[in-house]
Amino acid sequence: MSKPYSIVVLISGGGSNLQVLIDTLKSQRLDAKITAVISNVVDAYGLKRAEQHGIATEVLAHGDFLSRADFDQALQAKIDHYQPDLVVLAGFMRLLTPEFVAAYDQRMINIHPSLLPKYRGLNTHQRAIDAKDTLHGASVHLVTAELDSGAVILQGEVPIKIGDTAQILAKRVLAIEHLIYPQVVQWFVEGKLSFIGQQLCYEQKPLQQPLRYTADSQ
Repeated sequence: MSKPYSIVVLISGGGSNLQVLIDTLKSQRLDAKITAVISNVVDAYGLKRAEQHGIATEVLAHGDFLSRADFDQALQAKIDHYQPDLVVLAGFMRLLTPEFVAAYDQRMINIHPSLLPKYRGLNTHQRAIDAKDTLHGASVHLVTAELDSGAVILQGEVPIKIGDTAQILAKRVLAIEHLIYPQVVQWFVEGKLSFIGQQLCYEQKPLQQPLRYTADSQ
């Protein structure tokens, strides 16, 4: 009997996307398991979420390391102990070295609060408001050495309304994150996402542009 699809989740904070992922794996009865949650912040609330569900937790405080490379090497050792099929960054607030990213080529994903390639980096909600955009959203993408630049798998859009502040818009974007991130993880578990060489494919067809979240995506 084959072992369940193994997922390691990296967090730095509250872990709301982690919670949705835990709930999705249970409700969809997927043959997958979050084998560990690893945080670079000692008191991240997401660690408590994991513990409540009997998931192994690890803490690796980045301040204990002399360099980013040293931290990433230690983090890689922690991750590899669990032999994951997929590494999920869920609010993991660390820039990663190219060597670390290469170790998880084609099996590490992130969610970013903008419609990439727009607004890589920080302060995405205010930047979208300042640009007078009418649409904003979130993107699930492969992690590459260049910040927020890996192939985008799935995007969800939300409107920007008159009078929106960055805080109000952030809540609307977080709600769409909670829909699209577990969807992409489910596709990986089910084998709907795969690679032909370096080409990302959805249901065996090359993914030339991001998929869009709709009610039919589920």
